[in-house]
Amino acid sequence: MESIERDVVVAGGGPAGMIAGYLYARAGLRVTVLEKHADFLRDFRGDTIHPSTITLLGELGLRERFLALPLNRVDTMDVVVDGRRISLVDFSTLPPPDDFLVFAPQWDFLTFLATEAAAIPGFELRMSTRADSLIEEAGRIAGVHATGPDGAVDVRARLTVAADGRDSAIRDAAGLVPRADGVPIDVLWFGLPKPPHPPPATLGYIDRRALVLTIERGDRYQSGMVIPKGGYDVLRARGLGALREAITATAPVLGPVVDSLTEWDQVRLLTVQLNRLTTWWRDGLICIGDSAHAMSPVMGVGINYAIQDAVALVNATAAPLRSGRVPSSVLAAVQRRRSRPVERMQRIQRIAHERLARPASGSGRPAIPAAARIALKFLSPIVRRATARLVGRGFLPEHIDPEQVTHGE
Repeated sequence: MESIERDVVVAGGGPAGMIAGYLYARAGLRVTVLEKHADFLRDFRGDTIHPSTITLLGELGLRERFLALPLNRVDTMDVVVDGRRISLVDFSTLPPPDDFLVFAPQWDFLTFLATEAAAIPGFELRMSTRADSLIEEAGRIAGVHATGPDGAVDVRARLTVAADGRDSAIRDAAGLVPRADGVPIDVLWFGLPKPPHPPPATLGYIDRRALVLTIERGDRYQSGMVIPKGGYDVLRARGLGALREAITATAPVLGPVVDSLTEWDQVRLLTVQLNRLTTWWRDGLICIGDSAHAMSPVMGVGINYAIQDAVALVNATAAPLRSGRVPSSVLAAVQRRRSRPVERMQRIQRIAHERLARPASGSGRPAIPAAARIALKFLSPIVRRATARLVGRGFLPEHIDPEQVTHGE
């Protein structure tokens, strides 16, 4: 069995794990990131890169190289409600230059980070390597037992970071159990080509029947439809034709392309979760991103909050790691800092779930009452500025601490 020693081991090569690995290496530390898959090509992972993340890339000198990738810049987020187009978010009201949002396939973003990190001494990415369980010594976490292409490997480290998603094996092995909130919706994800004459970029279409998402991805949409929690089997029993009819009833613009859905294998069910840990850490270990708090797809902020966790963690722990172990008090402080913005955003998401559940249930009421439409008309400039900050920056956006993260350069 192979055994290696590192300053940090990160379980999970998603956005939180890759950013953490990159930053720890930039801080002059030895870090290994373990990713259980052989590549990053997972369908229907989040594509949203928020302005605050672009700002972080700029602070690292990566902004322009990232923006040179194939991606879609979005200045506003429009929705069509009961046939009326409404601009809910105007990112151009944010301070330049990061006054836009980007849709980029997550596999491109992760490959970009992996390529940049590979050039830094001390960084190691092991693909096809699954973190299975924890190495524990005298009540302290001292690394992970993993399985790679050549068999078992022990990665011993002074800090273990669980970034292996909402079904985190490392979190479970640590005995940390998230507290779940009831969520009344799920989402069906599917890809669609753009129609011959596509409308302006539109996040989604909503009426009294349903909410249909149309996220920009080049000449295609990453599309979705909100359904009642547990409603997938009922919808599937009605047949694929019924799904196509439901999509076009709410989003007529998709009528010319919806026939490209020819089999159920093209449709994926996302079981929406909203949860968070009461305690994110144990001595020698901390959970971040979805391992600590599963966010819902509402506003697409999950990637942003996971990356913010990683930045806050490295800012706080790089110096202690260079001199020895990370005290549990430092890990607790990271949780206190990051749990506040997470809880505030999850509170907003819970409210949105209740609102979204109404069209998902087929309610006969308009999606937005007449009085609310009138209010939006007069308040829309204020609303768009406020939502740009809420969505684009989030609560407590983090910044790179140059004294920590550039230590190894």
